[in-house]
Amino acid sequence: MGLHLYNSLSRRKEPFEPLNEGRVGVYVCGPTVYGHAHLGHAKSYVSFDVLVRYLRYLGYSVTYVQNITDVGHLTDDADEGEDKVAAAARREQKHPMAIAEYYTRSFFEDMDRLNCVRPDISPRASGHIIEQIELVKTLLEKGYAYEVGGSVYFDVAKFTEYGKLSGRNIEEMIAGARIEPSPDKRSPADFALWKRAEPNHIMQWPSPWGMGYPGWHLECSAMAMKYLGRTIDIHGGGLENQFPHHECEIAQAEAANDAQFVRFWLHNNMVTVDGQKMGKSLNNFINLKQAFSGSHERLTRAYDPLAVRQLILNSHYRSPLDFSDAALFAAQSGNDRIAEAVRGLRKRIADAPEGQADADVLGRLEPLRTKFEAAMDDDLNTAVALSVVFDLVRLANSLLDDGDTAPGSLTAVYEVLERLGGDVLGVVRGADVQAGGVDEERLDGIVRILIEQRAAARKGKDYAAADAIRQQLDAIGIVLEDKPDGTVWRWK
Repeated sequence: MGLHLYNSLSRRKEPFEPLNEGRVGVYVCGPTVYGHAHLGHAKSYVSFDVLVRYLRYLGYSVTYVQNITDVGHLTDDADEGEDKVAAAARREQKHPMAIAEYYTRSFFEDMDRLNCVRPDISPRASGHIIEQIELVKTLLEKGYAYEVGGSVYFDVAKFTEYGKLSGRNIEEMIAGARIEPSPDKRSPADFALWKRAEPNHIMQWPSPWGMGYPGWHLECSAMAMKYLGRTIDIHGGGLENQFPHHECEIAQAEAANDAQFVRFWLHNNMVTVDGQKMGKSLNNFINLKQAFSGSHERLTRAYDPLAVRQLILNSHYRSPLDFSDAALFAAQSGNDRIAEAVRGLRKRIADAPEGQADADVLGRLEPLRTKFEAAMDDDLNTAVALSVVFDLVRLANSLLDDGDTAPGSLTAVYEVLERLGGDVLGVVRGADVQAGGVDEERLDGIVRILIEQRAAARKGKDYAAADAIRQQLDAIGIVLEDKPDGTVWRWK
């Protein structure tokens, strides 16, 4: 079958072939860094992380670009209002760049914990002012833009294909406008390429049109083209950015270059919390740090970042996703099953000599690999792919329970589980990857020593000491579970 992706531009699934054989350029709209990353960010960036991981699994050389918007994104996304970073700076009484740097670090910290692969390039909008000014100059020279009082606008009427991504026509856009049109614009549908800055505006740069700052839409076009060329293979982002942001990106880039800007547009769907749109006014706005620590009042516990990741992958990237404490709790249970099976496999493999795998086990692995790849080839159906990971977990547990299993069979299962669940879906941590800030393999050894000390205390009827060990582990997020065949641990 080969990889097929749903292209928002054509509104159908298409077989994916890169522009240049063996090489893929991917651009994903990054965050506007004025607050901590939230569940909506997790949905988007985990979804595109899996896309990049799977492309590499298929053997492609991928250049993954994900920008940081640190200037230009206005509070109403419609060329009016205040810059979001500047607004946060005013609230927190810090310089806008201090705000941008703080929340950029916070964003990457959260993405690392979600096990998202770092982009190859993370360009900052403020670091590409020259490229943006040059793009505006080109659009002015070609007659697609006009300047009014130090601001430059794109003349939508000049670009006849405007609306081809969102399916909207200009009349509908004007009729649906939620604000009064700017008197500077020839048409309410026109959008800002460059905005004149008032004297007290901190974030401003010199330009041929005076001091100002770039429009939000301009930034992504300029950065995508700088690093991936005039035509890029895949552009991803949230469904809410399809219009106006991505529509404007297309207009700017294609008007400037007379070439197709993006071959495949991919959009992830929205997030709700307990069936409601996420919003601070509804008290259901949950950032990722709150989810990881359990510090939001809607959450009953702290959740492993990989449990959040697993919940996201349980649904299709183009489907809405509802976060709830119950859903996260179920995902945490699944995450614990995966982690326990992986720990068991690693321990047995480390303790046992190498050997051949049983033909029966190898025969059971191949159909699972085939099912996994078929699901991923079908527009990244991660829900089915994740079910294959649990099939592998069940197979692993059955082999671990069988004392006669050949060591080579355990190794074969582990390698497939790590390849599909780890390298592609990212729900299996590598042995050298930190979990909760600690190397999990080393942590496992430490916790087992404490479990043995607790068992010795119980055997000696020193129940106070045994309870103290359990309570101290619980305080740092580790839960002990006493089972008929011994005590196991998991993240809280």
